[in-house]
Amino acid sequence: MEIIQEKFIQLKQNLKSYLENFDEDLINRAWIFAQEAHEFQKRKSGEKYITHPLEVALLLSSWKLDETTIIAGLLHDTVEDTKTSLAKIKESFGEDASQIVDGVTKITQIRFGGSSDEIYVENLRKMIVAMSKDLRVILVKLADRVHNMKTLEYLEKEKQIENAIETLEIYAHLAERLGMGEVKVQLEDLAFPYIYPDEYKKVTELSKPYLKESEELLQNMKKKILMEFHKEKIKAQINYRQKHLLSLWRKLERPGINWDFGKIYDIIAMRILVDSIEECYASLGAVHKLYKPVPFLGVSDFIAQPKPNGYQSIHTKVFSKGGRIVEVQIRTHKMHEEAEYGVAAHWAYSELKKNASKDDESIEAGVSVSKNKLYWVRQLVQWQEELKDSDEFLAAVKQDILKERIFVFSPNGDVFDLPEGATPVDFAYAVHTDFGNYLKSSKVNGKMVSLDHKLKNGDMVEILKSKNPRKPSEKWLSFVKTTIAKREIKKRE
Repeated sequence: MEIIQEKFIQLKQNLKSYLENFDEDLINRAWIFAQEAHEFQKRKSGEKYITHPLEVALLLSSWKLDETTIIAGLLHDTVEDTKTSLAKIKESFGEDASQIVDGVTKITQIRFGGSSDEIYVENLRKMIVAMSKDLRVILVKLADRVHNMKTLEYLEKEKQIENAIETLEIYAHLAERLGMGEVKVQLEDLAFPYIYPDEYKKVTELSKPYLKESEELLQNMKKKILMEFHKEKIKAQINYRQKHLLSLWRKLERPGINWDFGKIYDIIAMRILVDSIEECYASLGAVHKLYKPVPFLGVSDFIAQPKPNGYQSIHTKVFSKGGRIVEVQIRTHKMHEEAEYGVAAHWAYSELKKNASKDDESIEAGVSVSKNKLYWVRQLVQWQEELKDSDEFLAAVKQDILKERIFVFSPNGDVFDLPEGATPVDFAYAVHTDFGNYLKSSKVNGKMVSLDHKLKNGDMVEILKSKNPRKPSEKWLSFVKTTIAKREIKKRE
C-alpha cells in the first residue's frame, strides 16, 4: 500500500508541475472515492485493482491533461466494475467528469474482435459518438489501453490475442490520427509479441548487433555535434531513439530491403531539441557542417510545412563515419511534446478555455484544439450521420482512419494526409471536392504518371487541369482509396 500511496503523491506532484491552480482537495476526494469503490477487487495479476486507475491517471498527467480528465482517469472503471452510479459521480465531481466516465464506460463495453461486421460497425458508430461529445473520452481510453496492454500477460491466450489485434487495428491508429506518436508506437510494440511472436523474436535477436553498433556511432556523433554547438552558442539537448520493433519489422519485410539492416537509415535516429525555431535551422547548418547531407534523400522540413496532424520537425539524413547513413531530427522542446503526445500536449483545459483563439474550434464539450488537427473527427461524425449503409461506413472508416497514412505535397508546398495506396485522383479531391472535375492528367515529382499511380510518402503531386469541368471516369472507382473521392465520383456518374 505504501508504493500505491507514493504513486498517488507523484500524481499530485505531476499536476503541480503544469497546472498553476488545481483543486488538490477534489483530487484527494476522487482518490478516496476510487479506493473505496474498488476496495475488494483485485486484478488478474493479483495486485489491488486500484493500481490500474492510478496508473491511468499517472499516464494522463504525463500528457499534461486537465484535472477533470485526471479525476475521470481515477474513476473510469467505477461505473462498469462496481456498484457506483453515474449520478453519484456527477453529484461529487461534476458533469464533465461524469460524462467522460460515461463515454469511457461505453467504449470499454465495445468489443471489436470476433464481432460480426454488423456489430463491428455499430460499435464503431458508438465510439465515434462518444469521441465527438468530448475528445477527452478517447484520451482516457488510450491511457487505459496502454496500461492494460502492459499487464496483458496475466490474461488467457485467446484474450491476449483479441486485445492485441484490437489495439493494433483500432487504438494505435486513433493515437496516430490524434498526433500522439509515442502512444501509437507504444501500443504497437506492446501488441507485437502477442500477434506475431515468432517475428518479434526474430527481429529482436537480429537487430541487437546493429543497434549496439548504431548506438556507439551516434554517441561519437553526439560529442562532435555538441562541441560544434558550443562554438555556435546553440543550447541543445541531444538524445537518440531506437526504431520501434514493429515498425522495424515492417520495414525489413519490404521487397527492396529484404532484411538488409544496412538499408535502414533510422534504426537509431538522433534527436536534437532546442528552444526556438531559429535554433532549429542554425542546428541544421551546424550538423551539415560536420556531416554531409545525403543528396538523394534530402531534407524534410516539417517546420515550414507541418504534417496535417500538426507534427513539426526537420529531418535530415547525413553520411557518418564509414559512410553509414544516419537520420537526424531537429525540433523545439514544444514541438517534441506535441509530436509525442499530440492533442494531449499542453492541454490544461482551463487555460485553453481562457486562451482559445478565434481560429480554434471545439468539440461539443468545449475542448479547444486546432481545427486542422481534428478535421477527421468532424469528418467521422459527418459520415456516421450520412452513411447509413453499414458496408459503406465500414469501408470509409477502415480506409480513411484505420489505415497507414502517407504525406504528399502540392506544388505550393501544402501537405496532404492520404491513406496508403492513394492516387492522384484521391489527391485532387483532397485539395478540393470540385478539383477532381477538372482533372486531366497528373505529374509526380515532375514526371507524368497515370491517374491510378500509387503515391508514396513525400511525393510532390501536380494536377493538370482541363479548361472546363469533365465527368469523372467510372474507372476511377476501381482504384481510388478515399471516401471523399468515391462519393464525389458517384455523385457525377
